[in-house]
Amino acid sequence: MKNTVKAKLKAGETSVGAWVSVGHPDVSEALANVGFDWIVFDMEHCPLDIGTIQTLMQSMSYTRECVPIVRVAWNDIVLIKRALDIGAHGLIIPWVNTREEAVNAVRYCKYPPEGVRGFGPRRAAMFDSDYVKTANKELLVAVQIETETAIRNLDEIVSVEGVDACFVGPWDLSMSMGIFEEWGHPRLRDAFERVVKACGRWGVAPGMACGEDNINEAIAQGFRFCSLGGDIGFMVKGATDSIRRVKGWSH
Repeated sequence: MKNTVKAKLKAGETSVGAWVSVGHPDVSEALANVGFDWIVFDMEHCPLDIGTIQTLMQSMSYTRECVPIVRVAWNDIVLIKRALDIGAHGLIIPWVNTREEAVNAVRYCKYPPEGVRGFGPRRAAMFDSDYVKTANKELLVAVQIETETAIRNLDEIVSVEGVDACFVGPWDLSMSMGIFEEWGHPRLRDAFERVVKACGRWGVAPGMACGEDNINEAIAQGFRFCSLGGDIGFMVKGATDSIRRVKGWSH
């Protein structure tokens, strides 16, 4: 396999993706063809199951420019191998707070001797005879930084061999710090800066969940693995903007 997103991040470039939570293939097909580098299928906070995500991946499979990534529901060996076996090119693993949890995340993603992933790649290897030989090198492993504990343990987490990126969940992080959605708070901005610096020390790509209002600021700060938004938000914003253009109508 060849992971264009991982190659981009390793080269120090910025990579931008989108979040998918709606379980219909039209959604992933459309978003995969507008120019995003990657799509994340969310299993943590959305009602997507593994079979539905496989269908969503299949709908985007004819585009080679957009890479499928899954955020699994938990740092769990079974959830991780199932997501990889249906063809995910990378994983975002939530709630990684310690070095041990980061080590486990990497081990669950890698085949032996580097890890403990069981053999059974199914769809992932269907069109790739070199999959098993290349998967350990090409799969993107991103750990999510969502708590004040994770910030304290940043160097221990991102120094783990096999961690390719970390992904800040700013809402959970700000809530953990007792300053929910206070985006200008000095402690929160310091935490973001600490993520970028720690990742720089260890050759890991710093990432963050962003929106239109802050993605350029995040990239300027040094974040390179950034999501722009998600399907529901895009749909609601588009509909809202359209409604505002209607004249002579009250609702």
